[in-house]
Amino acid sequence: MAGHGTEEHPHGADRLCEAGERLYARAVRRGRVPRRDAEPVPCLLELALLHPDPDDMDFLVPTSPQEVIQRLLRGVYDDVSASQRRVGTAVAAVERYAGLGRPPAAVTAEGTAIRVLDGLPRIQAAMDAATEACTTEVLTVQPGGIRREDELTEGLHRALTLRGRGVRMRDLYNHVARHGQGLLTYLELMGDAVEARTLDEVIDRLILFDRTVAFIPANADRTMALELRHPALISYLVTVFECLWRQAIPVSAPIPDTGIEGISHREQSIAALLAEGHQDAVIAERLGISVRTCRAHIARLSETLGAASRTQLGVRIAQAGLDVPQPSRITVPDQESPTVR
Repeated sequence: MAGHGTEEHPHGADRLCEAGERLYARAVRRGRVPRRDAEPVPCLLELALLHPDPDDMDFLVPTSPQEVIQRLLRGVYDDVSASQRRVGTAVAAVERYAGLGRPPAAVTAEGTAIRVLDGLPRIQAAMDAATEACTTEVLTVQPGGIRREDELTEGLHRALTLRGRGVRMRDLYNHVARHGQGLLTYLELMGDAVEARTLDEVIDRLILFDRTVAFIPANADRTMALELRHPALISYLVTVFECLWRQAIPVSAPIPDTGIEGISHREQSIAALLAEGHQDAVIAERLGISVRTCRAHIARLSETLGAASRTQLGVRIAQAGLDVPQPSRITVPDQESPTVR
């Protein structure tokens, strides 16, 4: 065994040796392989691609390819997140050292075109400064489904400050946010200062002040952000927002029916994403709902369409014409529709 250790198999799960790949493929096809067959390729056990069969310790069963893929992607994501944190720290250090010898007169009101904000305190401070300087308009995209009360309360003081100065606000949410009492309470408190609309899918969080400065997340857990002041970037983000805004439905208006008996608007959206090949977790994230809720909708969709399996569901979705988003079925209400309060 010592002669067949990791020294002769210097690789990870992303690129198996030839012998390991053959044995793993055989294990996947057959469901298990004899333990003795794995002795020449200990890498499969060391990488947890094979593990003992609890019913018969003389055999090894494979880890599913789907789980291996998830493990690899999780590793890549961790590496990227770590790199982003290092970049943020390096940029902050450069800013700090560059400013040591700079006279106060050299500090301009515009600041740098792209600034990395590493940590919630720096993000909060930059947002507060932008709020203080804002005089006309705030555009926001708020993904993630139903807004929690604490999230809305946290930003309420900033919104009330803006309203007091006559600043107008336009907010975009996922459709599912309509079902949260917190959002309705927030809109009632803000009155005519805020207009809110919803879509099936929105982009990641975006906040634009006076079409001069924008904030977007720089990592998945939103502990880093980018402060953007470059005119070309700002113009691009405003265009994206306006495109989404024109497609969105005011909170004051109901979401139109799909026109297909037994299929709700959300189920139509899920069907289109299923047809694109997305997994349940991805669909749930894009629509701002939980995975459990997503699967409940898929089950109802299968029942309505008479599908006994996922494969058959895909066929039924195509037959019903649900395999692509159909915005033409949605009549966008007049842009002057008032916000619900």
